[in-house]
Amino acid sequence: MAQFYSAKRRVTTRKIITLDIRDLDPFGQGVAHHDGKTLFVTGALPGEQVEAVLESEKRSHATARVKRRLNDSPQRVVPRCPYFGTCGGCQQQHASVELQRASKAQALSHMMKHPVDEVIAGEAWGYRRRVRLSLSFQPKTQTLQMGFRKASSSDLVDIRQCPIMAPQLEALLTPLHQYLSLLQSVRKLGHVELVLADNGPLMVLRHLAPLSASDKEKLERFSHSEGVALYLAADSDKLEQVSGEMPWYQSDGLRLTFSPRDFIQVNDAVNQQMVARALEWLEIVPGDRVLDLFCGMGNFTLPLAKRAISTIGVEGVAALVAKAKYNAEYNGLKNVTFWHEDLEQDVTRQPWAAQGVDKVLLDPARAGAAGVMRHIGKLAPSRVVYVSCNPSTLARDSAELCAAGYVLTRLTMLDMFPHTGHLESMALFERR
Repeated sequence: MAQFYSAKRRVTTRKIITLDIRDLDPFGQGVAHHDGKTLFVTGALPGEQVEAVLESEKRSHATARVKRRLNDSPQRVVPRCPYFGTCGGCQQQHASVELQRASKAQALSHMMKHPVDEVIAGEAWGYRRRVRLSLSFQPKTQTLQMGFRKASSSDLVDIRQCPIMAPQLEALLTPLHQYLSLLQSVRKLGHVELVLADNGPLMVLRHLAPLSASDKEKLERFSHSEGVALYLAADSDKLEQVSGEMPWYQSDGLRLTFSPRDFIQVNDAVNQQMVARALEWLEIVPGDRVLDLFCGMGNFTLPLAKRAISTIGVEGVAALVAKAKYNAEYNGLKNVTFWHEDLEQDVTRQPWAAQGVDKVLLDPARAGAAGVMRHIGKLAPSRVVYVSCNPSTLARDSAELCAAGYVLTRLTMLDMFPHTGHLESMALFERR
């Protein structure tokens, strides 16, 4: 007689473990230890005891989720955002701002093996002057979703408020959604960027199909009624300016014009303090020749040019070099030159290097400046200021500087993105 085997789904019960949370990592995860391993526990804070369930386990560490908190940390606060925990934008709104800053400073100090001398910060809320909102039309409900991605997901969180956005931008969310929902091309929208320049807000709408005359009229109506400069983007490379003036912001009292898609620091208050501290650390004297690598449109270069006899800005993006030159001319700065060069190559062989430099500032992207670090020592500046948005690459690149005879003397944590896992910093190196 034939017998048939019917496999049953094996049900496993994950073991619940009790953990004492000791630290907070930069990403808002509580840190505990169990059975010789480090455990990262989402949603838990130092000083709390929790019952947790293991979610993943590796040789040296594991992750867990809280099943029940047995007590609350004095540093636990009520998140301001109703989407916190679902939206992937913020990771630390449940922790006090003081705890967030202390944990990031501690992590930076550990990675750099140097004490953090200072934390530069601004307002913890309403600081973000640039956001990008994804757009997705839902056929089942015939509605447009507008918002940010969920944590570890491509799904959208449909939002109408965001307490870390600049209030002028947050106030646009509801009327903007209403207008976009009325467009005939509502099914063919990609995303919308909102930027708060010093001369007012602007929006860039990415649309995946041509807009009808009616749709353009609706968008212009929104632009005028809300006082928003309007740009349309039919593809990823081109912008059509429909209304408003070219945006600009101030750095050290200078006016810097930028394109809506150009990189600018998201947190204006921290940017102003960061520029001031960099100028202080470099100790510019009138006879100095100063080099700014990865200079962008001149956020640091132009303030440096106000103090030095000569300033050089080097950037790998041609459009930013053109904008930097324009900004220098607009501000009447004639002692600054900008160069479009490949910063992965030997910078000491580039034309501007022939006369040498006295001080260097660099502000690279997250990948750091591996290509240029080995050559800075050849230029022999007395001081180097490194502005970093990634502590891992800062630690790597600083080793190259130290090997060339420089010493890390100052380290500052920049609280550029409160409530998130982003850790930015600034370091001063002096030649022995």
